[in-house]
Amino acid sequence: MADTTDFFAHFSVLPDPRVERTKKHKLLEILFIALCTMLCGGETFTDMQAFGEAKEEWLRTRLELPHGIPSHDTFGRVFAQLDPQAFGACFAGWSGALHAATQGEVIALDGKTLRHSFDTATGQAALHLVSAWASENGVSLGQLKVEGKSSEITALPALLKLLDVTGQVVTIDAMGCQKGLAKQIVEQGGDYVLGLKANQPQLQEEVQYFFREAQRLGFHDVPYRYHQTVEKEHGRIETRRCWLVEEVAIQWLAREQHWPGLASLAMVQAERRSGKKVSKETRYFLSSLTGSAARVARAVRAHWGIETSLHWVLDVTFNEDQSRVRTRHAPENLAALRRLALNLVRHAKAPKASVRASLKRAGWDLSFLETILVG
Repeated sequence: MADTTDFFAHFSVLPDPRVERTKKHKLLEILFIALCTMLCGGETFTDMQAFGEAKEEWLRTRLELPHGIPSHDTFGRVFAQLDPQAFGACFAGWSGALHAATQGEVIALDGKTLRHSFDTATGQAALHLVSAWASENGVSLGQLKVEGKSSEITALPALLKLLDVTGQVVTIDAMGCQKGLAKQIVEQGGDYVLGLKANQPQLQEEVQYFFREAQRLGFHDVPYRYHQTVEKEHGRIETRRCWLVEEVAIQWLAREQHWPGLASLAMVQAERRSGKKVSKETRYFLSSLTGSAARVARAVRAHWGIETSLHWVLDVTFNEDQSRVRTRHAPENLAALRRLALNLVRHAKAPKASVRASLKRAGWDLSFLETILVG
């Protein structure tokens, strides 16, 4: 029998938003069926009802179901009414239990828009979420909605507060290159690697000029650390180079402005060769890390795991971008449910199995679904 203890332990504190007369079905049983549906490849509220009816015998060995399987309308109403912050806190709690943090692990923060969650009739914009991703364990640690017309800058500090980043390296793209975020990360016991682009135009220009002149002079009188990797795959050669400067750069930058915890500047160049075609990209970073260009290079590389291992999988495997759920809090709550399902699958799947294959297997093999739920 599947052990649902973890699920009920983490979600038992979730407030039920329904009035008493509409509580025909138990809240936790509705959520459990919804989660199992996601774990078996389902996507919609209609899928949740269909899964429940198809697996009712199995579900009754684990749930009471005093009034049978909820209808798709019931699933829709519940997810639309649930407090997304409270639901997200339960999600973060269970995800945290799955995440065995390692010293120096990269935690990437990045945003994603659910493209079809807009509603033209009501003027509702597409939902934009900021997510936290633990690179080593492949776990989504939490998410927050970007409110209204604000930017990720307002959501990032709030999401960061929910995370334990002690001893970890937090990476954020250029949108998060802010002194306030640098200070918060350091105060929470973490290190940072922040992308630098046109959102800080003067600083970007100065850092570019610094590295350009240092390279032109062969880094004369500029102590630096260097790391290079070369990868060959499918006829393509990718070379990544990282230059890290510490004392000299910090002394130079300190004359202009103060960044909390800043200890180094990095320049990362990526060169891709495919036949005769060559592409190059240079990016710049502010960091609190010292002593190793390789460590900074790994953090920069690991940051893109949130795109390839989280956002891409949510779109391709869970069809997140195609979801047309738009009512009230339902888009945000379903997004959290998808991330929780992905966490559980990654935690339990066979090393060589894809997420898609694991979802199919869970739909075909209830014993495998139980293994995922037990973790």
